[in-house]
Amino acid sequence: MTEHEYRTHPAISRSELWKISESPEKFRYYKDNPQPSTPALLFGQVAHKLLLEPDDFDSEFAVAPNVDKRTKAGKEVYAQFCADNADKTIVSQDDYLLASEMAAKVLSTPLCADLLNGQHEVPYFWTDSETNEQCKCRVDCLTETDGGLVIIDYKTAASAATDKFNTEIFRYGYHFQAAMYSEGVMQALGLSERPDFAFIAQEKKPPYSVNVIAITDDVMLAGLDVYRELLGIYHDCKETDWWYGYLGAFDVINEAYLPGYMSLGDRDGEGDEG
Repeated sequence: MTEHEYRTHPAISRSELWKISESPEKFRYYKDNPQPSTPALLFGQVAHKLLLEPDDFDSEFAVAPNVDKRTKAGKEVYAQFCADNADKTIVSQDDYLLASEMAAKVLSTPLCADLLNGQHEVPYFWTDSETNEQCKCRVDCLTETDGGLVIIDYKTAASAATDKFNTEIFRYGYHFQAAMYSEGVMQALGLSERPDFAFIAQEKKPPYSVNVIAITDDVMLAGLDVYRELLGIYHDCKETDWWYGYLGAFDVINEAYLPGYMSLGDRDGEGDEG
């Protein structure tokens, strides 16, 4: 199954469910009005392809020639290149070289190479038993280790340091992704328990440092709570055809609140002295 075939399959995906965490209204809008890929998303796709499916890179991507598009000759060469690759995604040489160097760094790290020694980019489909909704996920790598099956997901990051990436796990819903993917693989393969889950995080600047961060049981449980909540909201919105926004399903007035780092004592001048 190609990436396009997977993306156009009607089952609900992780990225779509995560949009519901903003609001069902936004999910519905972006579902009806697909947006073009951002440069960051495009680079992520290139990096994944070169790391996980390098032999198939040329079937989906084409690296732009290094020509001066300000000149007539350069414009003609580039126009012909685009015409010859109309069915492919165009990638700049800079992005291609950067992603290639990053992939080489990951594969030269023995632990990462071992963890990626499994099935790459396999789609899984399942029917949720509670909502009867069709779900899908596409796993970067499913590897069998001495401890059992583990799902490996590759992420590029500004910082792969454990504390910094841990913040991103909750900011971008990676814990929810881990839970949904583990649940999906378990259901699709008929396993008795969920596979483990770990991220390979890599920085996009030299020396392209890598880190491996496993999802612990408590983080997985927190992700499962989010997964069940978002899938439930999706199901209810489908049933009622009511894709509400920030006011919620019943137009409730929201309230301002003090951020966690503030306290009433500090605000009133009653904080600790010194």
